[in-house]
Amino acid sequence: MIDTSPWSKYEEYAPRTPARKGRWMQTVSGRPYWPSDPRPEDIFIEDVAHHLAMLCRYTGACRDHYSVAEHSYHISYLVPRPFAFQGLMHDGPEYVLNDVNRPAKEDLPDYRALEDLNWRAFARRFGLPYELDSSVKKMDIAICFAEKAAVMNPSHLPWGDWGVTEVPKVKIECWDWRAAEKKFLERFYELTWGKTDG
Repeated sequence: MIDTSPWSKYEEYAPRTPARKGRWMQTVSGRPYWPSDPRPEDIFIEDVAHHLAMLCRYTGACRDHYSVAEHSYHISYLVPRPFAFQGLMHDGPEYVLNDVNRPAKEDLPDYRALEDLNWRAFARRFGLPYELDSSVKKMDIAICFAEKAAVMNPSHLPWGDWGVTEVPKVKIECWDWRAAEKKFLERFYELTWGKTDG
Protein backbone atom coordinates (compact mmCIF):
# COMPACT_ATOMS: atom_id res chain seq x y z
CA MET A 1 0.00 0.00 0.00
CA ILE A 2 1.32 3.47 -0.94
CA ASP A 3 1.55 6.00 1.89
CA THR A 4 -0.03 9.19 0.54
CA SER A 5 0.55 11.30 3.64
CA PRO A 6 2.32 14.47 2.43
CA TRP A 7 4.66 14.51 5.43
CA SER A 8 5.29 10.79 5.79
CA LYS A 9 8.65 10.89 4.00
CA TYR A 10 9.52 14.53 4.65
CA GLU A 11 12.38 13.80 7.03
CA GLU A 12 13.84 11.34 4.57
CA TYR A 13 14.01 13.86 1.71
CA ALA A 14 14.33 17.20 3.52
CA PRO A 15 17.69 18.89 2.96
CA ARG A 16 19.99 18.72 5.95
CA THR A 17 20.63 22.25 7.18
CA PRO A 18 22.44 23.36 10.33
CA ALA A 19 20.16 24.43 13.16
CA ARG A 20 19.25 28.08 12.78
CA LYS A 21 17.53 30.54 15.09
CA GLY A 22 14.01 31.61 14.17
CA ARG A 23 12.09 30.96 10.98
CA TRP A 24 13.31 31.39 7.44
CA MET A 25 11.90 33.44 4.58
CA GLN A 26 12.27 32.87 0.84
CA THR A 27 14.12 35.42 -1.27
CA VAL A 28 13.28 36.08 -4.92
CA SER A 29 15.96 33.62 -6.03
CA GLY A 30 14.26 30.92 -3.96
CA ARG A 31 17.04 30.82 -1.39
CA PRO A 32 16.26 30.67 2.34
CA TYR A 33 17.20 33.52 4.67
CA TRP A 34 16.91 33.62 8.46
CA PRO A 35 16.30 37.24 9.63
CA SER A 36 16.94 36.25 13.25
CA ASP A 37 20.12 34.36 12.37
CA PRO A 38 21.65 36.22 9.42
CA ARG A 39 24.87 34.95 7.88
CA PRO A 40 26.95 36.64 5.19
CA GLU A 41 26.97 33.55 3.00
CA ASP A 42 23.16 33.70 2.72
CA ILE A 43 23.19 37.19 1.15
CA PHE A 44 23.27 37.59 -2.65
CA ILE A 45 23.34 40.91 -4.48
CA GLU A 46 20.76 39.77 -7.04
CA ASP A 47 18.24 39.23 -4.23
CA VAL A 48 19.14 42.55 -2.63
CA ALA A 49 18.73 44.52 -5.88
CA HIS A 50 15.39 42.95 -6.77
CA HIS A 51 13.85 43.26 -3.32
CA LEU A 52 14.93 46.91 -2.92
CA ALA A 53 13.59 47.71 -6.40
CA MET A 54 10.19 46.28 -5.46
CA LEU A 55 10.13 48.06 -2.08
CA CYS A 56 8.51 51.51 -1.95
CA ARG A 57 9.87 54.28 0.24
CA TYR A 58 7.78 55.97 2.95
CA THR A 59 5.68 52.87 3.54
CA GLY A 60 4.07 53.53 0.16
CA ALA A 61 2.98 57.12 0.91
CA CYS A 62 4.15 58.25 -2.54
CA ARG A 63 2.18 59.37 -5.58
CA ASP A 64 4.17 56.88 -7.67
CA HIS A 65 6.29 53.87 -6.80
CA TYR A 66 9.60 55.30 -5.55
CA SER A 67 11.87 52.43 -4.66
CA VAL A 68 14.50 51.99 -1.99
CA ALA A 69 16.81 50.93 -4.84
CA GLU A 70 16.44 54.30 -6.59
CA HIS A 71 16.87 56.14 -3.29
CA SER A 72 20.09 54.21 -2.61
CA TYR A 73 21.37 54.83 -6.14
CA HIS A 74 20.94 58.59 -5.69
CA ILE A 75 22.66 58.57 -2.29
CA SER A 76 25.68 56.90 -3.89
CA TYR A 77 26.14 59.94 -6.13
CA LEU A 78 25.39 62.59 -3.50
CA VAL A 79 28.02 61.57 -0.93
CA PRO A 80 31.78 62.00 -1.40
CA ARG A 81 33.18 59.41 -3.83
CA PRO A 82 35.08 57.41 -1.14
CA PHE A 83 31.72 56.68 0.53
CA ALA A 84 29.68 56.00 -2.61
CA PHE A 85 29.53 52.26 -1.97
CA GLN A 86 28.33 52.85 1.58
CA GLY A 87 25.70 55.18 0.13
CA LEU A 88 24.47 52.58 -2.32
CA MET A 89 24.30 49.81 0.28
CA HIS A 90 23.23 51.72 3.40
CA ASP A 91 19.64 50.37 3.36
CA GLY A 92 20.67 46.87 2.34
CA PRO A 93 19.07 44.92 5.21
CA GLU A 94 15.69 46.37 4.24
CA TYR A 95 15.65 43.79 1.46
CA VAL A 96 14.65 41.24 4.12
CA LEU A 97 13.31 43.51 6.90
CA ASN A 98 11.26 45.98 4.86
CA ASP A 99 11.42 49.78 4.94
CA VAL A 100 9.86 50.58 8.30
CA ASN A 101 9.03 54.28 8.53
CA ARG A 102 11.10 56.46 10.84
CA PRO A 103 8.33 57.26 13.39
CA ALA A 104 7.47 53.56 13.80
CA LYS A 105 11.14 52.63 14.24
CA GLU A 106 11.35 54.89 17.27
CA ASP A 107 8.80 52.67 19.05
CA LEU A 108 10.23 49.35 17.85
CA PRO A 109 13.43 48.65 19.81
CA ASP A 110 13.29 44.98 18.81
CA TYR A 111 13.24 45.97 15.15
CA ARG A 112 16.26 48.20 15.64
CA ALA A 113 18.15 45.32 17.24
CA LEU A 114 17.19 43.03 14.35
CA GLU A 115 18.21 45.72 11.87
CA ASP A 116 21.61 46.00 13.53
CA LEU A 117 22.05 42.22 13.56
CA ASN A 118 21.30 42.00 9.84
CA TRP A 119 23.47 45.02 9.04
CA ARG A 120 26.45 43.29 10.65
CA ALA A 121 26.00 40.24 8.43
CA PHE A 122 25.42 42.48 5.42
CA ALA A 123 28.52 44.53 6.19
CA ARG A 124 30.68 41.42 6.48
CA ARG A 125 29.29 40.09 3.20
CA PHE A 126 30.16 43.22 1.24
CA GLY A 127 33.17 44.57 3.11
CA LEU A 128 31.36 47.55 4.62
CA PRO A 129 32.07 49.18 7.99
CA TYR A 130 29.69 48.54 10.86
CA GLU A 131 29.44 52.29 11.36
CA LEU A 132 28.49 54.24 8.25
CA ASP A 133 30.33 57.46 7.47
CA SER A 134 28.60 60.59 8.77
CA SER A 135 28.22 61.91 5.21
CA VAL A 136 26.00 58.94 4.35
CA LYS A 137 23.89 59.36 7.48
CA LYS A 138 23.44 63.09 6.86
CA MET A 139 22.54 62.64 3.19
CA ASP A 140 20.06 59.88 4.04
CA ILE A 141 18.17 62.48 6.08
CA ALA A 142 18.67 65.46 3.76
CA ILE A 143 17.41 63.62 0.68
CA CYS A 144 14.07 63.07 2.44
CA PHE A 145 13.18 66.70 1.73
CA ALA A 146 13.98 66.38 -1.97
CA GLU A 147 11.97 63.17 -2.07
CA LYS A 148 9.06 64.77 -0.22
CA ALA A 149 8.85 67.53 -2.81
CA ALA A 150 9.15 65.11 -5.71
CA VAL A 151 6.95 62.15 -4.79
CA MET A 152 4.65 63.06 -1.88
CA ASN A 153 1.55 65.18 -1.48
CA PRO A 154 1.66 68.30 0.73
CA SER A 155 1.75 67.44 4.42
CA HIS A 156 -1.04 68.46 6.80
CA LEU A 157 1.54 68.81 9.58
CA PRO A 158 5.09 70.23 9.40
CA TRP A 159 7.97 67.77 9.22
CA GLY A 160 10.45 70.00 11.03
CA ASP A 161 13.94 70.47 9.61
CA TRP A 162 15.66 67.45 11.28
CA GLY A 163 18.84 69.53 11.37
CA VAL A 164 18.99 69.75 7.57
CA THR A 165 20.45 73.02 6.30
CA GLU A 166 20.65 72.21 2.59
CA VAL A 167 18.39 70.03 0.44
CA PRO A 168 20.36 68.13 -2.23
CA LYS A 169 19.60 68.67 -5.89
CA VAL A 170 18.61 65.31 -7.31
CA LYS A 171 16.41 64.19 -10.20
CA ILE A 172 13.95 61.67 -8.82
CA GLU A 173 12.20 59.78 -11.61
CA CYS A 174 10.28 56.96 -9.91
CA TRP A 175 11.78 54.24 -12.08
CA ASP A 176 9.78 51.08 -12.52
CA TRP A 177 11.17 48.12 -10.63
CA ARG A 178 13.01 46.69 -13.64
CA ALA A 179 14.90 49.92 -14.28
CA ALA A 180 15.61 50.39 -10.56
CA GLU A 181 16.98 46.86 -10.22
CA LYS A 182 19.16 47.26 -13.33
CA LYS A 183 20.58 50.64 -12.31
CA PHE A 184 21.25 49.46 -8.76
CA LEU A 185 23.16 46.42 -10.02
CA GLU A 186 25.10 48.47 -12.56
CA ARG A 187 26.13 50.93 -9.86
CA PHE A 188 27.07 48.03 -7.56
CA TYR A 189 29.41 46.50 -10.13
CA GLU A 190 30.81 49.91 -11.10
CA LEU A 191 31.77 50.56 -7.48
CA THR A 192 33.08 47.10 -6.68
CA TRP A 193 35.00 46.45 -9.92
CA GLY A 194 34.61 42.72 -9.41
CA LYS A 195 36.02 42.83 -5.86
CA THR A 196 33.02 40.90 -4.56
CA ASP A 197 31.23 37.97 -6.11
CA GLY A 198 27.93 39.32 -4.73
